[in-house]
Amino acid sequence: MPDITTLFQDYWPALVAYVVGATPFGFLAGKIKGIDIREHGSGNIGATNVLRVLGKPVGITVLVLDVMKGLAPVIVAKLVSDSSLVHIATAMAAILGHNYTFWLGFKGGKGIATTGGAILPVMPWALIAAVLGWIIVLKISRYVSLASIAAALIIPITLVTGSLLTGTWEWNIFVFGLFVSLLAIWKHRSNIGRLMRGEENRFAKKSTTSETS
Repeated sequence: MPDITTLFQDYWPALVAYVVGATPFGFLAGKIKGIDIREHGSGNIGATNVLRVLGKPVGITVLVLDVMKGLAPVIVAKLVSDSSLVHIATAMAAILGHNYTFWLGFKGGKGIATTGGAILPVMPWALIAAVLGWIIVLKISRYVSLASIAAALIIPITLVTGSLLTGTWEWNIFVFGLFVSLLAIWKHRSNIGRLMRGEENRFAKKSTTSETS
């Protein structure tokens, strides 16, 4: 069994990824504008709420930064290690950092943008399918939350479909895909309740309820 030193040498990218992922860009953007974003709109620190409260330029900037804090650590992990487990651990750490940031009492965003960035180097085809599904569902329903839930479900479905077509099963990738899917759905559990009650707000409207990110 590897000792702590060996584990650190192998998995240090995951530790860095958590710290990077935990950087609350939405919260910091609000502070720069003189507000606590958690006290406005949905109270979420993610890009959707920032866009609603602070406008498109700031919201899009936060979106890009949230994607990059998932993507950059995994790219580094792939450069320094050939282990798919290190890559997966790094991606997972970045996502958990965003969702449960230690800077804000382990309360963060919903992780859709950061998850997209983190899984791009690990399972690009699943991400492409998820993004296409997200766009289609958003276009039809105008619910960002519903589109995000649909995208989350598409990830493991795409992985299973690909494995059936190729006859090659990468169980570590599938388990990771299932994990990020279930985590995203869990983070949207309040949205699911509002969707079922018909209380969720559509993207086109200003809202005080949560959508995603």
